[in-house]
Formats: sequence, C-alpha cells, structure tokens
Amino acid sequence: MFTGIVEELGRFVDRRGERHRFASSVVGVGAAVGESIAVNGCCLTVVASGDEWWEADVVAESRARTVLGDLEPGDPVNLERPMRADDRFGGHIVQGHVDGVGEIVSPAPDLRVRVPAEVMPYLVAKGSVTVDGISLTVVDVLEDGFTVALIPHTTAVTTLGHKGAGDRVNLEADVVAKYVERLAVPYRVADPGPAAVPMQRGAP
Repeated sequence: MFTGIVEELGRFVDRRGERHRFASSVVGVGAAVGESIAVNGCCLTVVASGDEWWEADVVAESRARTVLGDLEPGDPVNLERPMRADDRFGGHIVQGHVDGVGEIVSPAPDLRVRVPAEVMPYLVAKGSVTVDGISLTVVDVLEDGFTVALIPHTTAVTTLGHKGAGDRVNLEADVVAKYVERLAVPYRVADPGPAAVPMQRGAP
C-alpha cells in the first residue's frame, strides 16, 4: 500500500523488451529483488538493482492499462516505496492499481484532467484522487473530469511540473469509494419513486 506522497522524482532510463530501467538516488538504493516501488502510480516489482538504478518488468497488460508505455529515455517519473506500518499517513490509501488513463486539459497550477467515464462515479469535490501516483484533492467535479489547485511545491517535486495539455496520466480512484459502490449495488433501484423513501419517525 502507498500514500500518494512522492518520495523522489526519478528518471526513466530505457527498456529492453519488458524490462524497464529507472534511475534513482533515494528510492532504489538498497532495493531488494521482490520489493515494490510505485512508478507514476503503478506498482512494480524490483527484479534487479545496482548503483542508483533498478529494473522492473512491465508486461503488456500493464502497458495497455497505464501510460508507462509512453515513457521516453530521460523522462521524469514519480517514485514511492510502500508505506511501513509505523509511517505517518500523509496522503490517502493508494494501491498502485491504475483504474484508467486521463488526459491533461489544463496544466499546473490550475490542473484540469479529462477522465474516462468508468472513473467519474468515484470523484467528489474535496475527495481524493491519485494522478500519476500523486495524492491530490479534487476542487471541482466536471462533466468529463475534475480540477485540482496545485501548490508550487507539488509542481516542483513531481512530474506535474513537466506535464502540458494533451499529456496522458495514470489515474487511481479512492478505494473507499469503490468499496462503497460495490456494497451499494444490490440496493440500487432504477426509479425508486415515493414508496421507496423512508418514512420519518412520527409520520402517519
């Protein structure tokens, strides 16, 4: 589990087939094979590491569902290690499982992101959303996306300071919202009508 608080702005080095190499002076140092690291919000497994670099295999399924396939050598990437049990919980619960790919309509500081229809139900004003692995607070929910007001620190230490209109980003909705929807599905009614409205205490 992650929190969406980016630890380091690393760099994509290259790919050889499914094997992707990343440069990192903090997150990758001492990383053991089998450990997890989130790259732009996508949880990857370390398969090799060395002096300020580490590698992970990104399979076709991951490339199809994320923007990791868009990376070019030298591109910055947001890196975060999993949260430890005794860590401060600075962001929100982030699984590193990308729900969809969005498109930046307006870049920082007044970020606006266009969102796939399947992600829209999980967005609420003042709620949490993960963009490229960054825990952000939604300002407004729009018909096709959302807006976020970014502080200068966020743009300085994450990829959002390098993104422009038209760039694609990984999105992960708040897992709490997804569980609530799952639990509510059996109780949905297409058109409840007045008969389905609970009667108030004391009403005739």
